[in-house]
Amino acid sequence: MTLVNETIASGLPPKCAPETVRRGPVPVDDEAARLEALRRTGLLDSDPEPAFDDLVSWACDHFRVPIALVSLLDADRQWFKARHGLTVRETPRDVAFCRFTIRQSLPMVVEDASRDPRFQENPLVLGEPHIRFYAGAPIINRNGLALGSVCLIDRTPRSFGTVDRMVLAQLTVTALAIIGRRQE
Repeated sequence: MTLVNETIASGLPPKCAPETVRRGPVPVDDEAARLEALRRTGLLDSDPEPAFDDLVSWACDHFRVPIALVSLLDADRQWFKARHGLTVRETPRDVAFCRFTIRQSLPMVVEDASRDPRFQENPLVLGEPHIRFYAGAPIINRNGLALGSVCLIDRTPRSFGTVDRMVLAQLTVTALAIIGRRQE
C-alpha cells in the first residue's frame, strides 16, 4: 500500500498529533540554492503522478474545498505538480499566494483574500478562480529549502483551526516522502 493510500485509508495523514508534525527548519533565504534544489528533484514539467494526484484529491475531500494543489515555485512561475479543481498548469510567480508561503515554516492561512491587503488586488482574487480562502504549507527539504507548497483554495471565506493546520502541515511531510521515493 502506498504512503498516500495509507493516508487515505486512515482518514488522516500518518502521525498527525501536534508533537509529531515536522515543521522543518525556517526556510533559507537563498533563492539560487532553493531553485537548484527544486530542479534536482526533476519535478518541474514532469508528467502527472498518481501519488501526488491522490494527495490533492484526499485534501479536497478532507477539507471540503474545491481546489487543492501541490505547487512548485520556479524562478518566474508557480507550476502545479498536482491539481484538483483547476485546469491551468501554472501561474506567474508574482501573483502566486505560495510565494509568501515558502518564506515561512508553518502554514499560511488567508481567511478572506478580498480583505487582505497583500491579495485584494490580485488577479486570482479579482478573476478566476476567485480565491477567497487560501491555506498553504511549505514543502521544506532536509536542507531547509522550500520547494513549493501543498495548498487549499476556496471561493468563499472560511476559518481554519489548529487541527486543520496540523493536518495540512502533515500533508507536506507526505509530499516530501513522495518526492524522496521518486528519487530513489
